[in-house]
Amino acid sequence: MKYLILILIPFISFSQVDVPDEYWLTDDNFEEAILSGAFGDDNEQTVLIEFWAEFNEVNCFAEWDQIENAKYYRIDIAKAPKIKKEYKVRMAPTLFIFKNGVVEHSFKAGLDLELPTDLKELQEAINETNEAGNF
Repeated sequence: MKYLILILIPFISFSQVDVPDEYWLTDDNFEEAILSGAFGDDNEQTVLIEFWAEFNEVNCFAEWDQIENAKYYRIDIAKAPKIKKEYKVRMAPTLFIFKNGVVEHSFKAGLDLELPTDLKELQEAINETNEAGNF
């Protein structure tokens, strides 16, 4: 039994490690990421931002690589205090869907610190956001 636990530990705590560096934002590059395609640019894109905390990495959005039709980024709330304050992020994980720099949907963890949504619901919100822009 002891050996089984030792074998499973690397598979249990992989969620934060799986997100490559280019998907991490800070106070310095946040605006650029959420404004991608805004103001008439042909590359208009929906952006999903996850506010993440190391103390609660077990509840992060682990299926980030399965999101379609949106660009995904993650922000460590400890390293982005300005953005955390501006968007009133109190719990992690918190997810925002942006279009042209505007928050279209938000999903905020409650006191249990659990992710308040799943991949299906997020994808539906992304699709709704993308369809709303096709008027």
